Amino acid sequence: MTEVTSAQVPSRIVLNQADIDRALTRIAHEILEANKGSQDLVLLGIPSRGYPLAVRLAEKIAAADSTVAAETIVGQLDVTMFRDDLSHQPTRPPHHTRLPLSGIDNKVVVLIDDVLYSGRTIRAALDALVDLGRPKIVRLAVLVDRGHRELPIRADHVGKNLPTSSSEKVRVRLEEIDSVDGVPVNEVVIEAGQ
Repeated sequence: MTEVTSAQVPSRIVLNQADIDRALTRIAHEILEANKGSQDLVLLGIPSRGYPLAVRLAEKIAAADSTVAAETIVGQLDVTMFRDDLSHQPTRPPHHTRLPLSGIDNKVVVLIDDVLYSGRTIRAALDALVDLGRPKIVRLAVLVDRGHRELPIRADHVGKNLPTSSSEKVRVRLEEIDSVDGVPVNEVVIEAGQ
């Protein structure tokens, strides 16, 4: 009987702390430009790493536009129960959905996530939004777009386009969760043993 095992080749860092900060600054300015200011803007981070990214983006937007307070435009959108892969994934604890006091009706909602891969998380986020209200526009901002889409979903704002093979793992590390900022990529090697 052949036993199949996998190992990870040591990672290479594709974004460091300064790279992440620059990417978020650029995305914040792109969001303001696309929206023609901060009017009716809501940023919803998808847990777990999309939320801290949304908070950082809200702070950068507030720094660029003194008419907005960061905490009034940021929220968290849990998509756990809207995922179509619950039976294939390890159990995920649900997070709380927290909307800004202004809600999302007739707002420009920017969904924030760390990595865009298959598109299934964003599809789940769109389904979750339908239960919460009716935004005027929904946009998507991601730190890393690694390709390999399974659904016709495209990000409006991207920190880094990172073509990858399907055998690579892209992990965003954020100080708020992981005590360090960085984006390592690991190659997963499948080995057949005896």
